[in-house]
Formats: sequence, C-alpha cells, structure tokens
Amino acid sequence: MTTDHVWLGIGLLGQAFFSGRFLVQWIASERAKRSVVPHAFWYFSIGGGLTLLAYAIYRVDPVFIIGQGAGLFVYSRNLYFIFRKPERVAH
Repeated sequence: MTTDHVWLGIGLLGQAFFSGRFLVQWIASERAKRSVVPHAFWYFSIGGGLTLLAYAIYRVDPVFIIGQGAGLFVYSRNLYFIFRKPERVAH
C-alpha cells in the first residue's frame, strides 16, 4: 500500500463523515416530524472537516484548505453555542 492510497482512504473517510452528518440530521428530523439539527450533526461536521482538511493539506490544495478551514470555524462555533447555553439549543 502506498502513501497515496492511505491518503485516498483518509479523504474517503472524511467524505463518509460528511455523508453521515446528513443521514443523522435526516433521521432526527423524521423522528421529530420537523427540521432539527442534532448535536451529532456538528460532531460529524468537525470529524469530516478535520479529516478533509488534513487531506487537502496533503494535496496542497489551497481552495480546499480554505473551504475546510472556514467550515471548521462554523462547526466549532455552533458547538460553542451548544455548550455555552445548552438550554437554548434544540437537541
């Protein structure tokens, strides 16, 4: 197995996290019979963002790096709000 194959696996894992976050959100919304964004959505977002950022850095892709870096800021900020005032945030 080459280094490129390992990094391809890391990139695919990051994409799996992002796909997983939409499944988590969809299932939570179906159960609630309304649109909700569960905490797990943000954890999957962080996992996918960090993994894809690592992949983007390996690929030396500035567009991808900027996009993932900006997304990580948003995901982290949402988790900050959740933990700062948990009673105000829907589960």
